[in-house]
Amino acid sequence: MKRRDLLKLAGAGLAAGAMPAVITGARAQAFPSGPITLIVAWPPGGGSDISMRLLADALSKKIGVPVVVLNKPGAGGAIGHREVVTAKPDGQTIGMFASGGVSLPYLNAQANTLDEMEPIAYFGEDPFALQASNASGITSLKDMIERARAAPGKLRNGNDQPGGSSFVAISLFEKALGFKVTKVSYGGYAPTVTALMGGEIDTASVPVPDAIEQHRSGKLKMLGVSSAERYFLAPEIPTFKELGFDVVAGSWRCIIGPKGIPEDRLRFLESNILGVLKDPEFVARAKQAGFAIQPADAKATAARWKKDDAELYPILLEAGLVKARQK
Repeated sequence: MKRRDLLKLAGAGLAAGAMPAVITGARAQAFPSGPITLIVAWPPGGGSDISMRLLADALSKKIGVPVVVLNKPGAGGAIGHREVVTAKPDGQTIGMFASGGVSLPYLNAQANTLDEMEPIAYFGEDPFALQASNASGITSLKDMIERARAAPGKLRNGNDQPGGSSFVAISLFEKALGFKVTKVSYGGYAPTVTALMGGEIDTASVPVPDAIEQHRSGKLKMLGVSSAERYFLAPEIPTFKELGFDVVAGSWRCIIGPKGIPEDRLRFLESNILGVLKDPEFVARAKQAGFAIQPADAKATAARWKKDDAELYPILLEAGLVKARQK
């Protein structure tokens, strides 16, 4: 065979060999095929909504398609979670899942279980705190605890739905610190803080970012932070431990999708979301807004679910909240 013919044959072989790569590339580019919907199971204005809008904006720029936040509040997060779980598993619909969702299946028979969700990436954790209304006259964490011990149930504490993150937080505080309050549920942290400022409730147990600005403006009083060390956003607020009460509790967020998303799309979402969460510019923006970013992959997220499930179940059982499913 002549050299010219060999070169033609080699060229044809290279072209044929390149074809699968071209097709694969085209397929990869088919996702995302349009806007991605990011469902938030809480109302606008709270920490979950704000944090996810920050993520959506940065992710949109990174992957080149709009990422649109859709608020679906109600039933302690169960309504929004169901929107994610029942979505078409093509990767075009994802959602935020928070620590309070771990307990929901034990309280609500309609709530989706963890094994119906696909972990994608871990966002981070905010420490819980205790806040007091100005109308309550409470001056310190010690004062609040002493009042609650002296008159069990008299102080009203605002939190989310039974089993939700701030509900679990105040339940932990009650058990660890030996006091009792009357729990008043609201549909998210934003309305809880509004109720606290208005004097509808005496105390609240929401994460630091959701009440720090109101504390600084004098509209409520932050009593203490339940973190291992002082929180970067509120270095002036002492920890429970510093005040003589050794309790640590917080609320985390992660990104999920419905089961059945193709593996290549899952990895695309995971790697790009982690890319955003590890970007110094995004971390700085999030920190300015009050969020500590602690990115972790899908495997680590699933491990955190399992750990929290094991720890929360006995608390729910003791509180008489295990009504829908039992272990």
